[in-house]
Amino acid sequence: MKQIETLAAFCAILAGVVLTLITLITVIAVMGREVLGKTISGDFELVGVAAGAAIALFLPWCQVKRGNIVVDFFTTGASERAIQYMNRFGSLLMALMAGVFAWRSTLGGLNAYSTHSGTMMLDFPEWIVYATMVPPLALTSLIGLLQALGFEPTSNTKACSPA
Repeated sequence: MKQIETLAAFCAILAGVVLTLITLITVIAVMGREVLGKTISGDFELVGVAAGAAIALFLPWCQVKRGNIVVDFFTTGASERAIQYMNRFGSLLMALMAGVFAWRSTLGGLNAYSTHSGTMMLDFPEWIVYATMVPPLALTSLIGLLQALGFEPTSNTKACSPA
């Protein structure tokens, strides 16, 4: 599980870099528009493409840390064992959903590649966006599956609980 946690951390760092680039693109575009009267053509497309990748890249780390929202309505008064089973079931559901997203993103990417689909202004190849999303979605699915089977990260993180 240590190698998987390291991959998830790498994805989160990469997502942070992508968000930093999004911020820089936005600042440059706004400043250029206001100060120079020029902007980055298709800046909103670049931000949208990068945001999709960043979101997918954050998911593995969120799953490793069990950072998803936990609704404690059902667990109030439940035994520790029941909570553990519900957490495992939730991890299994996350694994299934991330697996479906990875599968459908793969098919979407293959379709975008074969049809040469691109964004409207820049004609940025859409298959690249899908390709950046598939590995972290697959990793999220694997992490959820391992958690459902009882494997936990090496850093001994706990599930989210009310303060």
